[in-house]
Amino acid sequence: MAGTTEAVAAAKRAAGYQAADLVEDGMVIGLGTGSTVFYAIECLSGRIRDGLSVSGVPTSYQTAMRAREYGVSLTTLDDNPVLDLAIDGADQIDPQFRMIKGRGAALTREKCVAAAAFRFIVVADEAKMVPRLSGVVPVETIPFATKTAMAQLRGLGCRPFIREAVKKDGPVITDNGNFIVDCQFEEIADPAALEAAIAMIPGVVESGIFSRFCGNTTVIVGNEKKCTILTSDDVVS
Repeated sequence: MAGTTEAVAAAKRAAGYQAADLVEDGMVIGLGTGSTVFYAIECLSGRIRDGLSVSGVPTSYQTAMRAREYGVSLTTLDDNPVLDLAIDGADQIDPQFRMIKGRGAALTREKCVAAAAFRFIVVADEAKMVPRLSGVVPVETIPFATKTAMAQLRGLGCRPFIREAVKKDGPVITDNGNFIVDCQFEEIADPAALEAAIAMIPGVVESGIFSRFCGNTTVIVGNEKKCTILTSDDVVS
């Protein structure tokens, strides 16, 4: 198990470092949330010490704290509504670059940052590449309407559960002050249609299905030995 854990960490590090190498001097970039992105931040810190000038828009308090720790200057979407690129991870990626994201509960801000970026760089280990999306789709809901939203989510064919916090009683609270409802789907035949249907439910802020960024997405898949870089030319129709 230790070897497997070390292999996954090595794959994430390789992908994160490769993504950081795509950052050019003077860029304003989006910084996603998760362990693979933290490796990108780690690499960026070394390049910053060597003279790279870059500003980052963090998608969570956790990312903001890590970026400050590593010397990455931070900014906001208010000040920089258009980003050169965004670096983020994913929970699942299908052959058409449609994704499930947000198991770190930062999905709304991650989607806002991805939408603001000219290029969306997604870093992942090989286990995240799947033939078809399935499993848990996180959905951010306002507390006031969470129960009614859950009833309508069931109508879309899932089993929804309010995510419970660890080392704290009660639900997970997002950086936006909302709840996360984890929706268990056996399979997702049409991610774009499901994303649109979830978005129509009153009380839903955003879902963890990312199906609209395929055209400007680059996926960097890491393993212990090398990285594979996939672009829109590699998308399977």
